[in-house]
Amino acid sequence: MAEYAIGDVHACLPELQALLTAIRFDPTNDRVWFTGDLVGRGPQPAETLRFIRGLGERAEAVLGNHDIHCLAVAEGTGRQRKDDNLAPLLKAEDRATLIDWLRQRPLLCDISAGAHTLVHAGIPPQWDLDDARRLAREAEALLRGPDCPQLLAHLYGNDPDRWQEDLTGWDRARFIINAFTRMRYCGADGRLRFQHNGPPEAAPADHYPWYEAPGQHLADSGRTVIAGHWSRLGQRSGPGYVTLDTGCLWGGALTALRLDGPKPVFTQVACPGNLRPA
Repeated sequence: MAEYAIGDVHACLPELQALLTAIRFDPTNDRVWFTGDLVGRGPQPAETLRFIRGLGERAEAVLGNHDIHCLAVAEGTGRQRKDDNLAPLLKAEDRATLIDWLRQRPLLCDISAGAHTLVHAGIPPQWDLDDARRLAREAEALLRGPDCPQLLAHLYGNDPDRWQEDLTGWDRARFIINAFTRMRYCGADGRLRFQHNGPPEAAPADHYPWYEAPGQHLADSGRTVIAGHWSRLGQRSGPGYVTLDTGCLWGGALTALRLDGPKPVFTQVACPGNLRPA
C-alpha cells in the first residue's frame, strides 16, 4: 500500500485525475490525504467533492479556508464572492450530501506513514502537537454539532489574533479555525498576521512564516507537519514541515508527496490555470 499527500485541489478535477494517474494511484489499496481547499474558485466543485467522497476510506481531507467559507455560504451565513464559483455545488441535486460530507472533515489528521501530521495552513508556535490535536477536536465538534450555524455566523474576522488558553466562546473557536485554515505568518509574539500573503523573501521584517516563528515546536516534535494553503510559498521543506500548495488554480502545478518509503518522493502535473493570481 502506498500513501500520498496532495496539495490544494480547488475544484480542478481533471488535474487531480491526471496526478492520480501519474502516481499510479490504486483506489483499492493505496491511500491519499488532501491538504484542504477541495473547493473554491475552481471549475468543478460538485464533481470534485463527488469524486473524492467516492474514494471512501482510501481518501481523507482536512478543511481549508475555502471549504469553511463554502459551508458558511451553504448555511446562508457567508456571502458568496464573485470568484467563489460555488454555484454549481449549491445547485447540485446531491448538494446536501456533499455539504454534509465536507462538514465532517477534520482540521488535523495524524498519518502513520512516516510520522506525518496533516493540516491546511499550519500550526501556530504557541501550540505543541498535543495542543493542536486537542483544539482541532474541539473545533470539529462545533462544526459537526447543532451549533454549527451559529459558529459559521460568527466565524469571519481576524480577532483575536493571539492565542490564550482562557479564550472562550466564538472568539476561541475563531482563533482555532483561523490558525488551522488561514494562517501564513506570525509575529515574534505569536500573533497571527494576515496582511501579507507573499513569499517570505518579500515579507516585512516582523513577519515570520508559521513554521519558523519564535517558539515553534515543530523541529522537536518527531513528526513532519504537511500543509497547503500558501500558493505563493509553493513546495518547500524544512525541519518538521512540508508545504504542498503549488498553485494549481493559478497555472502552477498540482503536487503529490509519497509518504511511505525511505525518502519523500514528489510528483507534479502542470496545470493550465483557471484563474489569475489574486
